[in-house]
Amino acid sequence: MTDAEKMGATAKSARKAWGEKVSSSARQRDALFTSISGEEVDLLYTPEDIAELDYERDLGFPGEFPYTRGVRSNMYRGRLWTMRQFSGFGTPEDSNRRNKFLLDHGQTGLSVAFDLPTIMGYDSDHERAEGEVGVCGVAIDSLRDMETLFDGIPLDKVSTSMTINAPAAVLLAMYICVGEKQGVPSEALRGTLQNDLLKEYIAQKTWIFPPKPSMRIITDIMTYCAEHVPQWNTISISGYHIREAGSTALQELAFTLADGFAYVEAGIAAGMDVDTFAPRLSHFFNSHLDFFEEVAKFRAARRIWATDMREKYGAKDPRSWLMRFHTQTAGCSLTAQQPFNNVVRTALEGLAAVMGGTQSLHTNSMDETLALPSEGAVHVALRTQQVIAFESGVPNVIDPLGGSYYVEALTNKMEEGCREYFDQIEKLGGVIAAIEKGFFQREIARAAFTYQREVEEKKRIIVGVNDYIDEGEEIKIDLLKIGPEVEQRQKKVLSDVKSSRDDTAVAAALAGLRAAAEGTDNLMPYFVDCCRVYATEGEMIGVLREVFGEYREPPIYW
Repeated sequence: MTDAEKMGATAKSARKAWGEKVSSSARQRDALFTSISGEEVDLLYTPEDIAELDYERDLGFPGEFPYTRGVRSNMYRGRLWTMRQFSGFGTPEDSNRRNKFLLDHGQTGLSVAFDLPTIMGYDSDHERAEGEVGVCGVAIDSLRDMETLFDGIPLDKVSTSMTINAPAAVLLAMYICVGEKQGVPSEALRGTLQNDLLKEYIAQKTWIFPPKPSMRIITDIMTYCAEHVPQWNTISISGYHIREAGSTALQELAFTLADGFAYVEAGIAAGMDVDTFAPRLSHFFNSHLDFFEEVAKFRAARRIWATDMREKYGAKDPRSWLMRFHTQTAGCSLTAQQPFNNVVRTALEGLAAVMGGTQSLHTNSMDETLALPSEGAVHVALRTQQVIAFESGVPNVIDPLGGSYYVEALTNKMEEGCREYFDQIEKLGGVIAAIEKGFFQREIARAAFTYQREVEEKKRIIVGVNDYIDEGEEIKIDLLKIGPEVEQRQKKVLSDVKSSRDDTAVAAALAGLRAAAEGTDNLMPYFVDCCRVYATEGEMIGVLREVFGEYREPPIYW
């Protein structure tokens, strides 16, 4: 027996003896000793729990394969994460003012939220848009609105993230045209499209087209941007909405990565070399309240992505191995009761994201369970990031929890569980087949049901909701209200655009888009042509609805 094996045997024996003593003599609270995802948590972690860990193989150094400890060699000593507060409401003028407010107060990147009609591809004057215009994000109907949204904001000086999926190509085309009008070439534009349709079918449900044409549009964007918008992240593969739908941390990790690899496979199948598009894929994760589970999730994500991109998909460019991700704190963890508690929740979640090595961060506002964030609430949320960045000392060292018996054991467990899910998805025929069979939906529904039952039975305490309730005390905070006048103003702008544009040019551009959709041409140049002549989003998406049809989800039972 080697010296290391002797030491391990001694440690194992000592741990067993200690555990027996504790279990027989120490008092234990009547509580759930599991992670927020329901995973059992041991009382103590020791070297025995990471006996199989190989430092070079499993951890390595920051900026080097497998990137478990971070994607950059000096991480936050070189550059802090991008502070990118999600913003968008009302008219483009309203959102333009909010974006300038955030930039003036130290935000370092823009993140645009669109209203439901825009997300679903309807113009503000469509009957299905009634009552929803500008309510949950900014209303964008045509290039005129995009010009207003970014008025006075130089696109060569900021990076912009856009949370848009089915109509992502249209919004990107509008952004490219705004750049043209500002004199900024598309090669200089920096930003990200969410553009993740697979997670729509799994969790968020704001799809338009069936999976097959949706994947075609995505690969068209990837191909076009590789040549014309090389600094643009063409997909932000999103686990955030999977987690908000009720998944566990492990399900968020596994389903997000499965979607990501499905996009890689689609790009390869479309004839692209993996290294031409993979460096511009990014990810978007949720940061929930179980601090150590979240840190382990982020670390496992980097290791799995790097390993599979290199070994399974044959990527040779190290940039293709990097998992770069944006993080948003968990909206589903916030409560309408005692809303000031949400400031503490968000701070913990933001800290977990930074400890986990995020490249970009949004911290939620305390009032988001009640309304869109008010200016005061979003100010506090931004300041939360700045306190972490400049007062906590956390950014001074890379991967400060690396080497923790608990965190390393959790990271390994995350990877093992993730690969078990990969095997299940492969047996079902891949991601799209698993969606059609309801696999993801059932898994998330079961997890959400289990969590809710634990809360209702008070096995899991939510402060201010099912315990520590302040009876009779009402805390009032100022809320942002979107009135009906927003819709009327937006309809007026849309009407003015339609009456002043060249209808012949619009009809020709839409006809070109239809012909391309019916054929095999890349659709992106046609979207740009349509946007230049002020065709509306609804008109462009309407053409594609007629060609591709609309998706109808089959009923799922569990």
